[in-house]
Amino acid sequence: MDSHRRVDALFADLPLDSATSYRVFLTAHGRALGAIEPVARPASPRLPLLADDLDALGTALPAPLPAADEAADGYRWGLLYTLEGSRLGGAMLARQVGEGLPSAYLSAVHGKGEWLSFQRALDSAAAEGGEGWLEDAVQGALAAFALFARAGEEARMAGHG
Repeated sequence: MDSHRRVDALFADLPLDSATSYRVFLTAHGRALGAIEPVARPASPRLPLLADDLDALGTALPAPLPAADEAADGYRWGLLYTLEGSRLGGAMLARQVGEGLPSAYLSAVHGKGEWLSFQRALDSAAAEGGEGWLEDAVQGALAAFALFARAGEEARMAGHG
């Protein structure tokens, strides 16, 4: 919860109706997402959508932040939990994107029943995961939030927020 609130606070003052601020937001997300998706391997990656949105704003996808290439199954599920959960927040943020600005990344929400299906798969993986699985999953989720926080902090230090 604290990690989630911290990330939300770092991005809260970036107005998504301004092309300049929205570009900063997407660039920061690109740095984090580019580090997380290759390890998490989501069924529906959003990095290509984010790259398309940035391209429409005249900006290239940034280099990803460095991240641990953790192989533990629980860790990967923790990363996935954070990514899939962020789709829920993305739906709310997509409504704040300025008219005429691209919003494929934030609009990539779960289809009917997909979040529940993901939660069931997560529960099943946890039940089969064995000793240490849950701790690995927590570490994966915390690592994902830390990457988004680092990207947000870098954006703030660059004077964009």
